[in-house]
Amino acid sequence: MKYKSLIITGPTASGKSDFAHKLAKRINGAIINCDSVQIYRGIETVSASPFAGNTQNGFDEIDGVPYRLFSILSLDEHISVADYLELATKAMDEVVKMGKTPIFVGGSGYYIAVLINGISPIPGISPENRKRAREMVKMNPEAVSALLPEDFEKTDPQRTARALEIFLETGTSLSEWQKLPRRGAILKDACKILIMPYRGTLMGRITRRIPEMISGAAIKEARYVMSNKFDEDRAIGIAQLCQMLRGECSELAATENWGIKTRQYAKRQCTWFQGQYTPDYTISRVPTDEDLEFLIEKIS
Repeated sequence: MKYKSLIITGPTASGKSDFAHKLAKRINGAIINCDSVQIYRGIETVSASPFAGNTQNGFDEIDGVPYRLFSILSLDEHISVADYLELATKAMDEVVKMGKTPIFVGGSGYYIAVLINGISPIPGISPENRKRAREMVKMNPEAVSALLPEDFEKTDPQRTARALEIFLETGTSLSEWQKLPRRGAILKDACKILIMPYRGTLMGRITRRIPEMISGAAIKEARYVMSNKFDEDRAIGIAQLCQMLRGECSELAATENWGIKTRQYAKRQCTWFQGQYTPDYTISRVPTDEDLEFLIEKIS
């Protein structure tokens, strides 16, 4: 094969997980997660994990294909991009030793960026500052805005908390650290694949799958989050379902709000891919068997 590793990415609901699994079956591959929500255990349905409804045998294999870094963390744990890069490096080494091709799959831009470009040499963050940052993001957004640069986009709570904890720890902004030489890149020469269905198709898939999740295990997962007092903002959908379960809104309102938040997230993902990711191959629809055959021919 022309490439030692691959990245398959795209916005949520684009069909990348199913496509990656089919590809792995054909090229003796193994799937490594690069989704910042699917790395958490207990919300497989809400996160659209490939293990949704399929957790009885653990999280390391599906239909003979090895999977790594799915559902490995409890919802009360926190992970930085540096932590993720370390885990991803070990997972990739393991897959290579198995004689399989690493296929990284997910839609988290900041995970994909460190895999390709490495990471700035940011010092470790103390548990105190990590906790303080997350509390401030949730309880005191005005204070957060005062500490972060004016042009920092605060639409992602986890990314905002990361930028804040770095500033609290070092007194230097994330953007300044990012100007320093990076290290640790593991996928500089990977084949980069982008799955980007037309927006109308994508938004329709998002809208249709939410009721399917609710009729599946999504409500059970929301109850699990509530009973353990985990962060309800860990994944889009959990907060909305928790509000519904507490009687703060109807199921219809929860479903609509979940859809709105997910579509907004998909739009942000698309913007990132268009500006920060240069694919070798782009699939401009929900992938088909024809796309699978085309890609196999190109990478073989």
